[in-house]
Amino acid sequence: MQTITKVKTRGRALLEDPYLNKGTAFSIEERRAFGIEGRLPQRVETLQEQIARSYEQFAKFSSPLNKYIFLRGLQDYSRTEFYALIQAHIEEMLPIVYTPTVGEAIEDFSHIYRAPRGLVVTEDNYLHLDEIMAGFSDTDLAVVTDAEGILGIGDQGFGGIAICMGKLSLYSLTAGINPARSLPVILDFGTDNKKLLEDPFYLGVRKPRVRGEQYFVMVDAFIAAWKKRFPNALLQWEDLSKSTAFDVLARYRDVVPSFNDDIQGTGAMALAGLIAATEQGKTLTEQVFLVSGAGAGGIGVAMQVRNGLVRLGLTEEQARKRIYVLDSRGLILDDREGLEAYKMAFAHARSDLAQWEFASKNPNLIETIRNAKVTVLLGLSGQGGSFDQKVIEEVQKNTAKPIVFALSNPTNLTEILPKDAICWTDGNVWMATGSPFAPVEWKGKTYSIGQGNNTFVFPGIGWAVAASGARTVEPEMMTDASFALAAQVTPERLASGAVFPPIADLMHVTDHVARAVAEAAFRIGVATVSHEEMEKRLAQRDWTPAYTTYELDLS
Repeated sequence: MQTITKVKTRGRALLEDPYLNKGTAFSIEERRAFGIEGRLPQRVETLQEQIARSYEQFAKFSSPLNKYIFLRGLQDYSRTEFYALIQAHIEEMLPIVYTPTVGEAIEDFSHIYRAPRGLVVTEDNYLHLDEIMAGFSDTDLAVVTDAEGILGIGDQGFGGIAICMGKLSLYSLTAGINPARSLPVILDFGTDNKKLLEDPFYLGVRKPRVRGEQYFVMVDAFIAAWKKRFPNALLQWEDLSKSTAFDVLARYRDVVPSFNDDIQGTGAMALAGLIAATEQGKTLTEQVFLVSGAGAGGIGVAMQVRNGLVRLGLTEEQARKRIYVLDSRGLILDDREGLEAYKMAFAHARSDLAQWEFASKNPNLIETIRNAKVTVLLGLSGQGGSFDQKVIEEVQKNTAKPIVFALSNPTNLTEILPKDAICWTDGNVWMATGSPFAPVEWKGKTYSIGQGNNTFVFPGIGWAVAASGARTVEPEMMTDASFALAAQVTPERLASGAVFPPIADLMHVTDHVARAVAEAAFRIGVATVSHEEMEKRLAQRDWTPAYTTYELDLS
């Protein structure tokens, strides 16, 4: 059945609108009706023909960054063709529009800048956001960052808007969120990155970061304007500094539907892999966990592992005692002077270490593995190569088959390379990484490397919030996302060594995660629509990358 879309835009403006432009796919009738006849080549192409040409162009670029620039240019030309192209080549192109290439794009963003995107909030305009946001179209979703804690590369100032663009691309691609109804938001409150401040091409605010009370005055103003304009829309917080992320999440989680992907999304993803690696959770409560890295991601993983253990029957105290978190100063203990508040929940009492043997004030990585009998290593430290052979061998003394997740991005920050983990354990390891890695050949067997990618969870969460009309995003919803994702890891996939589905299954996985999270929202009482309406909204994506037939709207 032919889908008709009423369109008012005509002439050159139609060709310059990336949400409406079909390029060479405009029919002869559409070209005449909309005043664009003679502006295009005579041949009328299908979307598939356009995709084939764009893929040929994409393949001619040798560097990932140039491929990224090409794809973003296509996105500025035609949103539909952009998404259709990525959908057709998702395993090849996801690492370009998202991790790991997006990190390089963020660092060079002012140098590769082409077109304006999203909302830029600054100290100069935050008092005028009501007026500014009145000019934006209806929005269902925003990804918001202050760009202080980007992807293991730290403070990237205005360039951080690229991570918001990347995340929203995945929402549209996998969850069917209409790209015309999503918004990247950069809180450009300055930067402390000296390289950016000295860069003549840098486009962001050229002054040190605003912090403390004034920071929250400005974010409060943004939230107030956002809630007034888009009261039911979801906010995803992204790449805030670890010192800010937890405070922002707590301050606004009950004000607008919102969650922090670095904290909660990373945690949900990691728990899913652990569930899959332990026979769908059957032996999860028997494991001892070491989280290396106590930033937003590390504490988020620790929190979600605790929640998963409680779901499987442990008390919260029993769960907490099985989780050890290390930062740059060693094991986190409750007598540490100046211990940050967000780390307190996972600080062990020094009295618990009475039988331990360790050399300095705080046990280090090896000492914690040895004394606590750690069986699971979770790397979120951004310290490339920190899980060396001695570390892996120490864990293997505690379990026949360690679980080792090296989740730091980009690739050069990975705690351990998959081939090393497989070699040092003679193939007896559950290995996962944050960045994509090729399969590893070892003694005649091919080991698939599951990618622990937040893309498996956050689009489904966003879709679920939209479908259920959830007022808040609750921890139970994240735990349901974890179990739903784990259930999509097939026995065949596990037999190959991978504890996450292949990236090619993203659409299918998102369906299941969205349903699980929406059902959780309904079950715990934060949904605001009927179950019948929720089912209707989950039955079909709101948007897919396909052309419709245009008719001129004369109203």
